[in-house]
Amino acid sequence: MITLYDYVLSANCYKVRLLLGLLDLEFESVVVDFHPGREHKSEAFRQINPLGHIPVLDEDGFVLRDAHAILVYLARRHDPTEQWYPVDDAARLGEVAQWMAFAEGTASTASAARLHINLGYDFDIDAVRAGAHELFRVADEHLWFREQDGMDWFASGDHPTIADVALFPDIMLAEEGGVDLLDYPALIRWTDRIKRVPGFVVMPGVFPAGSS
Repeated sequence: MITLYDYVLSANCYKVRLLLGLLDLEFESVVVDFHPGREHKSEAFRQINPLGHIPVLDEDGFVLRDAHAILVYLARRHDPTEQWYPVDDAARLGEVAQWMAFAEGTASTASAARLHINLGYDFDIDAVRAGAHELFRVADEHLWFREQDGMDWFASGDHPTIADVALFPDIMLAEEGGVDLLDYPALIRWTDRIKRVPGFVVMPGVFPAGSS
């Protein structure tokens, strides 16, 4: 049984819920009162994750923290096709790792801006927005060149990977933090492609493909 310690508005938690949906995996969601209750910082929750962060995944007693680590685990454990985490292709696997690392940057910029606006977190809003735009320009250019080669995803190949899952919430929700996507048409086209992958799940602020 998979249990996810979860908060509905967390981009990192959404990354995990998204992959669970894409892999068609059932799970139990344990709601953590992240805001305003700050339950993730409580002594009780620190027994689950001493760092006081969400998400945390528990599968039959195996407990794992950190959204990106959880994505790696779920893809390796539950995707026999190895499409989401292509361990037998060194080049693609390196690309996945590269863009997973890139997603740490979008989390500390675009998602930080969102936390500042929505939950009042103390970030330098101009700095994190500028950082997000710098990263988005790189990502948009990368995807544009991919499209010229007939490829749709951040890593090579004809199937999305967990790198796409890791990046999607930070980018899709960026406008909540005042980071406009209008200057990044390739990124917008990529978000639409993600929404059309079977098993896609929504969260507040993220609408299905074709919705206004």
